[in-house]
Order: sequence, then structure tokens, then C-alpha cells
Amino acid sequence: MAATIHVFHLAPMSPLIRGLTYALLLVPVGFGLAGWVTRQALLGWLAVGMIVLYASVWLGCRPSAFRVTPHTVIIQFPRWQRTLSRGDILRVDTLNAQQFRHRFGAAVRVGVGGLWGGFGWLWTQRQGALEFYISRSTGLVLLERPAGRSLLITPDRPAEFVAIFADTGSGSPSPGEN
Repeated sequence: MAATIHVFHLAPMSPLIRGLTYALLLVPVGFGLAGWVTRQALLGWLAVGMIVLYASVWLGCRPSAFRVTPHTVIIQFPRWQRTLSRGDILRVDTLNAQQFRHRFGAAVRVGVGGLWGGFGWLWTQRQGALEFYISRSTGLVLLERPAGRSLLITPDRPAEFVAIFADTGSGSPSPGEN
């Protein structure tokens, strides 16, 4: 019998992140048009550089899905994937923005932010660095790891994602944090 694989896509972007993404996508267009109108090649090259940077974010930094198997959690990116052992996950919790601030304090992003979401590291006031792959500030799921950085994600069905860990006893959620 084949092992069950649960697939969760990155949650749809919140209106704020969607708006930031649209605004940021217009920036290279503006530079390109300004370079064309003024005949300044530097502006055109700046637009090309931004497009290359945006493509690298889409292909390398923004996950498309989170797959949960009986033994692993796979973060699927368009051009690569990252595999975490479920045995390395201590606990899985859902958090809202207020719970996150209470638990971690202030956070500073080190990575991409505003272009399709936030991806990279968060340096938090109370617990140091954690990794994050989020597309909104609601439906946050924290995969707590005793070794390595904990991981904050936004799967499209957060309660179902957390329930998989509760059902297997691997990385079970803490009471009251769902």
C-alpha cells in the first residue's frame, strides 16, 4: 500500500501582500519605460536586473507547496525542494499575528518581503532566528524544531496541516494554540 502524501499549497496572498507585489512588479516596468523615453541605457539595465532578481525570487525563494508524508515534510519550490524529517519536528502549532508577537516579540525580516510574500529568516526578539515562508499574516503554522531553526509557513489549509501531526503524534500541537 502506498504511503499517504498530503499536499498543501502556499496560501493565497493577503490583500496587503498582493498589493505590495503588484506595486513592486510595476517598478521594473517604470524603469524600463523611463530608460526608453530618456534613452538612458542604465535605466533599461536596471529594469533587466530587477526582472532577473524577481525571477530568482519566484524560482528559488517562494515555495509552491508543502507536502507531508509519513516520515517527511517537503517544501517544494519551482526549481528545487527541501526535505525535513518529521522526527526533527517537536511540535506544530497554528498562530495568529497576536500570538506570534506574544511568543516571539518583535521580528526583523532577513530575506525577501513584499514580493509574493515573505521568505527567508526572521530574527525575533525572544527566540532568535527562525525560517519563514509566508504569504499572509493569518493562518500561520509554526513547525518547532529543537535542532535547527523553527519554521513558520502559511499552508492553504492550516488546521488540516496541523491535524496531520496531531493524528500521528509526531510534532503534536500544544493545547490551546490551535
